[in-house]
Amino acid sequence: MQAAMPRKQKYGFGKLWAVFGGVLFLYLFLGFMIFPCWDTLKSIFTAVEGDPFAVIRFFFAGNMPSFIWNSVKLAIVLVVTVNVVGISIVLLTEYFDIKGAKFLRLGYMTTLIYSGVALVTGYMFLYDQDGFVTKMLREYFPEMDKQWFSGFGAVVFTMTFACTSNHALFLRNAIRGIDYNTVEAARNLGSNPFGVLFKVVMPTLLPTIFSLTVMTFITGLCAMSAPTLLHYDSINPEIVRLAGAVGAGDDFSPEGRAALLSIILAMFTVALLLILNHYEKKGHYLSVSKTKAKLVKQKIQNPVANVLAHIYAYVLFLIYMTPVVMIILFSFQNWKNVDGKILDFSQMTFSNYVGVEDALIPKSGARNAGKFRTVKNAIIGLFSFDKTKDSIILSFILSAIAAALVCVIVVLAVNYIFKHKKAKSSKFVEAGMLFPWLLPTILICYSYRIYFKQNLWYVFGESLSSPERMRILLIAAYVVVKLPFTLRMIKASFYSIDDELEEAARNLGSGPVRSFLRIKLPIVLPSVLAVFALNFNALFSEYDMSATFANTNTQTLAMVVKGLTETGNNSSQFNQAGLRCAATVLIMVVSGIILYLVYGVGARDLAERLKRREKRRRFFARITGRAGKEEQAKKLA
Repeated sequence: MQAAMPRKQKYGFGKLWAVFGGVLFLYLFLGFMIFPCWDTLKSIFTAVEGDPFAVIRFFFAGNMPSFIWNSVKLAIVLVVTVNVVGISIVLLTEYFDIKGAKFLRLGYMTTLIYSGVALVTGYMFLYDQDGFVTKMLREYFPEMDKQWFSGFGAVVFTMTFACTSNHALFLRNAIRGIDYNTVEAARNLGSNPFGVLFKVVMPTLLPTIFSLTVMTFITGLCAMSAPTLLHYDSINPEIVRLAGAVGAGDDFSPEGRAALLSIILAMFTVALLLILNHYEKKGHYLSVSKTKAKLVKQKIQNPVANVLAHIYAYVLFLIYMTPVVMIILFSFQNWKNVDGKILDFSQMTFSNYVGVEDALIPKSGARNAGKFRTVKNAIIGLFSFDKTKDSIILSFILSAIAAALVCVIVVLAVNYIFKHKKAKSSKFVEAGMLFPWLLPTILICYSYRIYFKQNLWYVFGESLSSPERMRILLIAAYVVVKLPFTLRMIKASFYSIDDELEEAARNLGSGPVRSFLRIKLPIVLPSVLAVFALNFNALFSEYDMSATFANTNTQTLAMVVKGLTETGNNSSQFNQAGLRCAATVLIMVVSGIILYLVYGVGARDLAERLKRREKRRRFFARITGRAGKEEQAKKLA
């Protein structure tokens, strides 16, 4: 009997489950990460038969260096502008004593509830050739160029304020973690608030600032939405354009050019991540006292500097809030007011959201001056127009499926990693899950689109690039791109699990699967749900991946919003601007609800939740008249 025990352990259910999991991991890792990207890399060196170095000559002979330089230039400038604005908004709301800081913080964090195409279209609504602000400026400056908000300057302005969301989250947490004892000690030695800021506070924040700098550089390098809509030639829009092009005038096809740009982008990304990893290993950290004190906001003693700081803070607030407020207000205006950028509170309507209306438009020609014609069903609301309604449903379903899948995959993987901490296989699994961080999103999506055109044996001999199966590839791309972030977040939550709990369950006869479902999963479930919500929020308004897989079956909400910036002969051409406003508001509402659930309700501890629950119970007891009865029952008891 004793001799039979090892055989049972060797060939038991747990061992078979581990073998199945290992085979599945290799299948997914090799089939959906390594093979597609390797095929893309190989394609650029085999474009010209017998001449693997033709790619180098082609690169220097073509116009690719200009696209790369434009992206690098954008990334370098954004590193400066985003850090200046991002650091300043955190200091203004968390370090210095600025009046109305809580109010200002809400404005600065609006980029968390809308981003990508939605944010860019919001700025375009104000500043493009027919924008609200441009129209007002032209009344005072008639000679002003209507096309002023386009190109490099417009992209830098838009992305500067769009990319400070990372500072609002991560740098804010870092500055809140500063030990006030060190600040107070510096003040006692005679340093002024700005001296303390640069000599004590900033060195503590340098690791976080450096990480944010690398993230900003990669964001600028891989920018897609802003350059596409604001007409700036950079790498990612060119890759998407080439991926959809047909034919070639030389040895390198459009697909070959797209592959080359993707690989160059990947090289930049890998280099930056290696630099970041090298810097983090140096451990630039500031020692603090054992008993940390909460940071107290510093007053700006110089009255002139204090006034200038307040002016700067509220100017930034206006820049952040103006697009949000104007988009919301104009989403309730009729189509003529939206199209003409006329704000009239007496003509508020829900026509941009629901319903179908006729449009009364002027007749063309000099003989028809003052005459109008009626266009039937020309004004279609967001939830009544089939194209936008279908895109909302599709975005919701695809985002929910991908967010759920990535959470399930990562939870199982992290459970294995923690269960086999010392095994080499666990390190390989973790490295495989972090692998997508080494590659730009556009390279992964482009590789999928090209590689899965083939009838591959490991996907049942089918081509996943066909229009009817493209949604499968889009979900796969969503999952792969979100793996590293999800792994880092969920892995952190697993550290809170006490190993003794699993040991106690095992002593009571509970198997590995039951212990995981009954003990581990309930502990990490709040974090898993929070990550699910954040992933869903990001994917719901995602544009870059959708643009790469663009076809009639992958028209996500972001794709439709982008399409509404273009003119066309369709039934919604009279209401494109109104639909754009309504769609942006929808994205903001969904994102705002998700953020509230994650950082509002989800951030409360058990004691706070019980306190709020008791407060609600008492409130409803007073309304229903039960409060008096409860008091009498307590006295009798």
